[in-house]
Amino acid sequence: MASSLGRLLGLPSFRASNFITPVLRQFGTSSPAQARRTKSVLEEEADEEELYNHISDPADYEDTPSGGHIILRQQRQTLHYLRLIEHEIPKLVAYRKPFVLPTPSTPLIVRSIDYAGEPHPASIKRIIVVPVDQLPLKNASAVNAIKVLAGSRWTPNPPADAGISGLSTWGNGYIKIACEDFPQPAMNLKWASDTLDRLITEANKSRRKLSDVPVDMRHVYAKARKAKKGDHLRNRVLNRPSVMDFPQEWLPPSTTS
Repeated sequence: MASSLGRLLGLPSFRASNFITPVLRQFGTSSPAQARRTKSVLEEEADEEELYNHISDPADYEDTPSGGHIILRQQRQTLHYLRLIEHEIPKLVAYRKPFVLPTPSTPLIVRSIDYAGEPHPASIKRIIVVPVDQLPLKNASAVNAIKVLAGSRWTPNPPADAGISGLSTWGNGYIKIACEDFPQPAMNLKWASDTLDRLITEANKSRRKLSDVPVDMRHVYAKARKAKKGDHLRNRVLNRPSVMDFPQEWLPPSTTS
């Protein structure tokens, strides 16, 4: 009816496609005919029943998830080390050496740090600890001189990480020298050993008298205050009580004849 009235009035005819088509085409440049859906290779080669059977059938393989593979890897690593313990560790008996007490001619205690073969910057560090009483010093003046020259490297008590028994007699104290400035461990140990040799040489020189110079104890008291154990009070740094100070008269009578 509307189209007939338009023709009578001489108006141009308008179709719905004249209004809809430009609106649809402004969202893309491709033709709708080019965007048709294509079938996959599986859909082209199989019908609906075969596709349903393919989806509903269980898989032909059963694999553990990634967490299971991590557990298996850990178990394999554990078995690897157990085999080493069983077959390789007994071979180390051939390299066993008896323990020999250190003699006065070998007073140096060398300490190193190892991280079970892992590379670490601290693994090249070498530390030497030596009692002052076992050094080749000429007299008491040389003993006082090496304490003064060593500075903070000298302590009246053995260092906690030196491997020295806490019941050992302190005597004139200990000297600790460490080095990690060189790329090789042997070079760091050589520098520490040479430094100790220079200290001994300077202390034994008669032309340098340091007997009137007091030993600097500031680093010792500072460490004791930092530990907060009361060792800095009443001169306990130099005379800390030990088992050796227990009164003998307080002990019960011995039952052995």
